[in-house]
Amino acid sequence: MSLPDFPSEAALTEVAAKSLSAHVSGPLRGRLKPPGDKSISHRALILGLLSIGETEIEGLLEGDDVLHTAAACGALGAEVKRLGEGRWRVRGCGIGSLLAPRDPLDFGNSGTGMRLMMGVVGGHAMTAWFDGDASLRKRPMRRILDPLILMGAEVLSEAEGGRCPIQLKGASEPVPIVYRPPVASAQIKSAVLLAGLNSPGRTTVIETEATRDHTEKMLKHFGASISVEPFEAHGRIITLEGRPELRPAPLIVPADPSSAAFPLVAATIAPGSDIVIEAVMMNPLRTGLLTTLLEMGADIEILDRRDEGGEEVADLRVRAAALRGVDVPAARAPSMIDEYPILAVAAAFASGESRLRGLHELRVKESDRLAAVADGLREAGVQTQIIGDDLIVEGCGGEVAGGGEVKTHLDHRIAMSFLCLGLASRRPMVIDDSRMIATSFPTFRAEMERLGARFA
Repeated sequence: MSLPDFPSEAALTEVAAKSLSAHVSGPLRGRLKPPGDKSISHRALILGLLSIGETEIEGLLEGDDVLHTAAACGALGAEVKRLGEGRWRVRGCGIGSLLAPRDPLDFGNSGTGMRLMMGVVGGHAMTAWFDGDASLRKRPMRRILDPLILMGAEVLSEAEGGRCPIQLKGASEPVPIVYRPPVASAQIKSAVLLAGLNSPGRTTVIETEATRDHTEKMLKHFGASISVEPFEAHGRIITLEGRPELRPAPLIVPADPSSAAFPLVAATIAPGSDIVIEAVMMNPLRTGLLTTLLEMGADIEILDRRDEGGEEVADLRVRAAALRGVDVPAARAPSMIDEYPILAVAAAFASGESRLRGLHELRVKESDRLAAVADGLREAGVQTQIIGDDLIVEGCGGEVAGGGEVKTHLDHRIAMSFLCLGLASRRPMVIDDSRMIATSFPTFRAEMERLGARFA
């Protein structure tokens, strides 16, 4: 399969950044359906690779991140074919029958794709290079590599601090382990489980704080023997029986709640707005932002709850509302870790102080999101400070000055968050680079402009 050219680390310094500005737009009106969920799209392709036979996928996110995972699946032996918009077919080769890739696996900007595929390779007798763009090369991978080493994988080469490019040699007979991740991370859990698929025994992951459970649900959907039990107050114990024969299973990918977050907040802060966001996934481990916005006084009506592809979805009607500051507990972070940048934008328009607690994981995302969000808010004239791992935002009561230029650090969520801020601030907001928006929401600009947003 062919992919759009993705800038390498060297090329990114040569390709001109595409700045974009957002202007106060008036009310947002209409309906939209966000792209397919990125987390599920990655996993659908990977489990199709690990199954024997053809897996049909509908609603796949066709952003750069997911396309790089599709290419990696092809490099490992799957036949991956696009059948139409959002419709894909993966003819997999099965657990234990993957091919060693001839070239480095390039994941562009996708930390999720790289970390999940490290789990796959770590559980197979093969050697592969993992690499990505300038942003991905800055992200630590040691937290993924450590449990894979316990299972028998070897790191043959790595950049300083456990960063890519990384050469990983998988285990011919992965050791079944009981693993307690040091931080709440669905990516760590998923990498261990994916490596455990080719283990001759039982792999167990113990979570102190439950993280998004798409891997567990999809493994069961494809025929794996996997159990999930409560652990302590907020955790879970996940146990996987190794070497199942995964069966191809059709999948419908629901709309991504992390992408829905941008029109959701934009309509909340732009006076007079009234929109409907269709088919948003309502998995309780992904609805932290919705819970928080409702606590802040947002006007969000949940309509037509239904099941699509094994996940509950619903339409969300969002009207503009006056928000109040909120204290967000650290325990909520796993259910909304990708939504904190846009939540900080909502907090800027609220009345009173908001404190977003326990955001250490934001420091190791596509950028240091904690610092990037604070810097962007200051550019918009919003008082903010970081104390430890907490972000404190002094809300402006609906009157945000705007007028600044935000450095995105090649981070798609920083870019979209501050474009949304500019739709309701007194003066326009400019982001220095809009190229990376395509990694997760390729139609962001077109869909938002259809609702009435003004970008230039």
